[in-house]
Amino acid sequence: MSKSLHNQTALVTGASRGIGAAIARRLAADGAHVLVHYGQSADAADALVKEIADEGGSAVSLQGDLLDPAGPAELARETERLLGEAKLDILVNNAGVAEFVDFADTDAAVIDRQLAVNVRAPFLLATGLADRFADDARVVFTSSIVAQTHFSGIPAYALTKGAVNTLVRDLAAEWGPRGIRVNAVAPGAILTDMSAWLESEEGGENARNMQALKRIGQPDDIAGVAAFLAGPDSGWVTGQVIDASGGAKL
Repeated sequence: MSKSLHNQTALVTGASRGIGAAIARRLAADGAHVLVHYGQSADAADALVKEIADEGGSAVSLQGDLLDPAGPAELARETERLLGEAKLDILVNNAGVAEFVDFADTDAAVIDRQLAVNVRAPFLLATGLADRFADDARVVFTSSIVAQTHFSGIPAYALTKGAVNTLVRDLAAEWGPRGIRVNAVAPGAILTDMSAWLESEEGGENARNMQALKRIGQPDDIAGVAAFLAGPDSGWVTGQVIDASGGAKL
């Protein structure tokens, strides 16, 4: 694998497990020094840092509570401390929470938690680090196909991912004159801790039935798209949300 990100630094939020961990591994394999953010899973983040080092890569872990209104600013300050005099080349705003609660049972607390982590935190982290971005920095968000097509039982989560898509478009326009590219990858059903329902026979069958590609998506499927958006081959792509759902609901 080429080291297309050699001498570059990437911050990946929510990187201790699942899609975030897969993205961190891929960016490290491509040569980036990766800042592995975690919320509560310190052991998992440290294990990932060791795994990356064992594979010849470079990474360090850092903590930040993105549910806390002050969390994004604190994470930005810690990122700047770790950067020293360097610039941030890549920001992957991946951290998110999903609560499977239908319309009737969705209350203010359910909405507020998901808005805080899925929208407020990436908004404030991206803008808080804007002055430390390299001239050709890349910002990648993890969105979801639920922002584009209906899935029952997760209306508040879908709402937050719709907001992410809007943020991608607006930041791409705002930062384009600086050469900064802003895009998102929108996964479908991906087998992670957040989607353990896919491991059941019924859940797996339901997912395959709604997809053109008849297998269960894996975190590495999303990491490849994120790496493309973070790398040089997507140099003329900005303001886009890339569907990575295996052709769900075509």
